Amino acid sequence: MKTLNRQTAQSAKQPRKIRIRDRNKERARKSGLPPGTLVHIGRPETEPVKITVMDYTETRCQEKQITDPEQLRQFQQSDSTTWINVDGLSQVDVIAKICGIFRIHPLIQEDVVNTDQRPKMDDSENYLFIVLKTLNYDEKQEDIVPEQVSLVIGSHFVISFQEIPGDAFDPIRQRIRGGLGRICMSGSDYLAYAILDSIVDNYFDILEKLAEKIEVLEDELVTNPSRNTLEVIHKLKTDMIFLRRSIWPLREVLSKLASGQSSLVQNSTLPYFRDVYDHTIHAVDTMETYRDIVSGMLDIYLSSMNNRLNEIMKILTIIATLFMPLTFLTGWYGMNFKNMPELQWQWGYPMVILIALLVTTTMLVYFRLKKWI
Repeated sequence: MKTLNRQTAQSAKQPRKIRIRDRNKERARKSGLPPGTLVHIGRPETEPVKITVMDYTETRCQEKQITDPEQLRQFQQSDSTTWINVDGLSQVDVIAKICGIFRIHPLIQEDVVNTDQRPKMDDSENYLFIVLKTLNYDEKQEDIVPEQVSLVIGSHFVISFQEIPGDAFDPIRQRIRGGLGRICMSGSDYLAYAILDSIVDNYFDILEKLAEKIEVLEDELVTNPSRNTLEVIHKLKTDMIFLRRSIWPLREVLSKLASGQSSLVQNSTLPYFRDVYDHTIHAVDTMETYRDIVSGMLDIYLSSMNNRLNEIMKILTIIATLFMPLTFLTGWYGMNFKNMPELQWQWGYPMVILIALLVTTTMLVYFRLKKWI
């Protein structure tokens, strides 16, 4: 039978507390600053910002990495579709240059570098801004690692801002390089759909990992609940709350995209956004089911602990009940009266032992008939 170790619960639970406290401190640094002031809120980074560009049409694909944001000006006016991926948000001056080239509002820039945003969408006249969470699972710590992804969707370009290098978008890049599928024949709206679909699909991988932990925990609750089990339940409840904060608001974003309210989303792409919206609803329903299961686990844990305590008390009660008549016999014949005839009887001692055994056997048989043991 699998068991969840104590280190898993403690090591996974503690970083989440530190992360919340640090984010609150970072938010406090913005107090009193004018709106639109760029202050990076998120994990500290030492590596420079990495900018990768994929410019493609149905017949060609150009991919390169650039170091100077000014080189992006050549992609402002183009008949092709351009995907600009930015890894790293700590260098706010570089982020400001990129956003300035594409005339992105200062408040949007502020949301990009603030990685504690709630999933949302802003519809501007020339672009759509979408911010959401992508989730990865750390196998060593057995913990969910969040990362904010911000998308700026224009008429012929998509800019994706990520906190750290590495993502789940490599299959999309492979399709673009190989000219496979609809993505090369469509515009920036379909590219945005592909990115969103990849992120939502990754949610199901996280839910599958949590389902495995829940299944193991259910077996442990029934067979061998312990204090470690209670800690793991608390950790799972925390994960479910975090998942809800990350996935639930995304429904509103995808609902707006699927409704065709934006002129930047073509009618031919709307069915695809409706499809990823359905996937999000499915993920939310699955998450809510798991959350109800985890919430009920605390009651199961308390019931299991009470049952174990009742079994222990039952055994102790039976033992005490068996010794009660034996204690009476030994106490009765332990009196120091001189005229007790049994004290001088030759067979007195064996007779007391026989009576004790007979009483004990009779009581055990009676308990058995009553199905108390």
